[in-house]
Amino acid sequence: MPDRKIQIGVIGAGSCTKNQADAAFLIGREIARRDAVLVCGGLGGVMEAACRGAKDAGGITVGLLPTSRKGDANPYVDIIVVTNMGHARNAIIAHSSDVLIAVGGEYGTLSEIALSLKIGKPVISLENRWDIKDVITVPGPENAVETAFRSLQQ
Repeated sequence: MPDRKIQIGVIGAGSCTKNQADAAFLIGREIARRDAVLVCGGLGGVMEAACRGAKDAGGITVGLLPTSRKGDANPYVDIIVVTNMGHARNAIIAHSSDVLIAVGGEYGTLSEIALSLKIGKPVISLENRWDIKDVITVPGPENAVETAFRSLQQ
């Protein structure tokens, strides 16, 4: 059986600050540089910035849309999965990712964090607005990706 690429979920709100977008871009770029696949919700904000970063480095991006239209995906998504499931698609993102990196976020991000922890997936966070047991909070995008890969070796 061939080796499969690591799949890293990048989660965060559909609208974000410039600092969060910059961090997500760097995270996406570093994920691609390490030959992993970026998995996200496929929309704007953190998701789009991360996908743009991954594409900048020649990476592969997967977007699991909450809607019923492929056209809702941000322009940097390679593989569009139309779920028409709304926030329920967060469970698919959690299950499909080997590790998740949260950049800021709202309640949708919180649900992805909770689902990921419930099924035993590591969650790394930048600008976490919640104090959640077992979430690893790091100071910067490079640390987030390094910590994500290190968590998979344990």
